[in-house]
Amino acid sequence: MSLSLTVLIIAATVLVSWLAFNNPRLLDRLVLWPPAIARQHQYDRLVTHGFIHADFQHLLFNMITLYFFGRLVEQWFVPYIGRVGFVLFYLSAIVIAILPTYLRHVGDTRYRSLGASGAVSAVLFTFILVQPWSLIFVFFVPVPAIVYGALYVGYSVWMDKHGQDNVNHSAHLWGAAYGIAFTLLMEPRVGAAFVDRLLHPSFG
Repeated sequence: MSLSLTVLIIAATVLVSWLAFNNPRLLDRLVLWPPAIARQHQYDRLVTHGFIHADFQHLLFNMITLYFFGRLVEQWFVPYIGRVGFVLFYLSAIVIAILPTYLRHVGDTRYRSLGASGAVSAVLFTFILVQPWSLIFVFFVPVPAIVYGALYVGYSVWMDKHGQDNVNHSAHLWGAAYGIAFTLLMEPRVGAAFVDRLLHPSFG
């Protein structure tokens, strides 16, 4: 039995984040800083920022979410695109989720962004698309996945326009959209199955 790719991604993220917690120079080199990409062509920052986090709580929340939903999405994706394809899906989600932010702040020397939230959102919304009525526990309260997804999107849209909490809500939204789009392109029948499941609730 092969080792879960999701667990390997989590292990790599925890390791790099932990190293960056203790090494400000490493954090500064890996963080998404738009001028370094535009002027110095450090395109790797579009990916590396997804492997570092602001603090342990930020890291823990993302990795717990990835652990619970990533393993299921991995099982669904591997028969279609293989193990390498799943890893590329996750890495591309990091990039796609942050691109609008990068373009918005391309000349802003004061802007920085970090964290795996965009890619984690892609994984989470893939799960919601496939299992809309599964229960997600939010602070120990069971909530249907589709309800959680709707609340998540509404909150992220509002905070992206009005929030002042230093959280990149745009990356959450674009990551979610990418996860849905990728899944539908990979297996178009998921769309019809989603509608059918939505019309026939089955909680569990």
